[in-house]
Amino acid sequence: MKVDALVEEIRRGPSGPQTAVFFDFDGTLIDGYSAGALYSHRLRNFEIGLAEAFHTLRATGGGPLSEDQFVALMSRGIAGWAGRPVEDIDELGERLFSQVIAGTLFHEAWRVVKAHQRQGHTVALATSATRFQVRPLARELGIPNVLCTELESDGGLLTGRISGRTLWGPGKLAAVTAFAEARGLDLARAHGYANGDEDIPFLSAVGQPCAVNPQPLLAARAEESRWPVLRFRRGPGRLDPKPAIRTAAMYGTLIGAGAAGLGVGVLGRNRRRGIDLATSLFAHVAGAVGDVDVDVEGEQHLWSHRPAVFLINHQSALIDLLVTTTILRGGFTAVAKREAASVPVIGQLLTLADFAFVDRADSTQARAALQQAADRLAAGISIVISPEGTRSLTPTVGQFKKGGFHLAMQAGVPIVPIVIRNAGELMWRNARTARTGRIEVLVHEPIPTAGWKKADLDRAVIRVHDLYLNTLEAWPSSAESTARTAHG
Repeated sequence: MKVDALVEEIRRGPSGPQTAVFFDFDGTLIDGYSAGALYSHRLRNFEIGLAEAFHTLRATGGGPLSEDQFVALMSRGIAGWAGRPVEDIDELGERLFSQVIAGTLFHEAWRVVKAHQRQGHTVALATSATRFQVRPLARELGIPNVLCTELESDGGLLTGRISGRTLWGPGKLAAVTAFAEARGLDLARAHGYANGDEDIPFLSAVGQPCAVNPQPLLAARAEESRWPVLRFRRGPGRLDPKPAIRTAAMYGTLIGAGAAGLGVGVLGRNRRRGIDLATSLFAHVAGAVGDVDVDVEGEQHLWSHRPAVFLINHQSALIDLLVTTTILRGGFTAVAKREAASVPVIGQLLTLADFAFVDRADSTQARAALQQAADRLAAGISIVISPEGTRSLTPTVGQFKKGGFHLAMQAGVPIVPIVIRNAGELMWRNARTARTGRIEVLVHEPIPTAGWKKADLDRAVIRVHDLYLNTLEAWPSSAESTARTAHG
């Protein structure tokens, strides 16, 4: 089953909190297992002994674990945490999320979660993982209900034991059943998403089961029972050299295009011509060597009013740069964080490309940088800026800052919202290599700023932020209706 078809089916189906939806975590919402990130951390800190490593390899080397086997495995792993403050484990969960787990989120799964939430369904995570492993992503996805394996604590310190029953196999079924009964929800109309063989009992209990990247026994059961199957795109293997080669070629293209643009600008005594040549070369060559295509809807809005302040949601430095150079072609520069200017070679190229660098910790410098951007607009050069101010960890849009809106209002130029759908899927914030794929871009109608007062600006920030949320969560069928909300 295709994700687009499923999202449309959800949209056309029943709405309201009476419909329960349960998502497994490892292998369903994320690619791989959060325990892997935890084990890597423990190995780096010499927290795993030979006995535990041996038992873990032996337990996971065969077929599906029974509930008792899973309890034994987990109990051995957490025994050494006895006496450790709960807040330390919570902090570790946040760190693992930002450093590793956020980058493994299936963006297709994010779309399915958002489709159910937009229908007002009661959405819950149901996972054998612990709360500290799953809470950061649950918060990021806006999922308030978390059914998981709990760790026992006493006086703010872990005891090294499990509290209650684990949510493995029959344990997950019991937790889901209890959750539904406590809220008067009918499992016969509930949705369930999971990938593991041990999840067969849980999926068999809901009326709308869906196997996600299923393991062998679950795949066989799904085929036998005619359950829908979703197959999300998996990441490349760690030993695959192609992503690193392609990414290096893309960065090499950026350097080469910058050098060519610099040469043309110096020889022709026309810096802007050199910058436009560099951006054009990078867009054409980097997309080809990286095998990245860019599809644009609403392209006419990129040219109807220039100069303009172009807003982009920011997930990936390299991919976002490729997208903007591809669709804007020339006649623009950008506002970036001050740290970008310090990146070897790349920082020098961005400086030559007339970027304005903002240090938000220094209000005086930030105002000076925005004045530089205003000078560019006055000279007829458009500005690209991320209203989030930093790259997001997931497709979820962060809070908008007002700098870009102030800039457009003071210069009297329109704001053009550019929504980039899946840049983070190809290269998330902390990734070192880029994946191949197709980037989808939706350009909304320009928003005039002439005559704006402060109250108009404040309202616009809220409306445009909602515009990005609505566009990303309901792509692309509601694009035309969400475009109107920016002016409403």
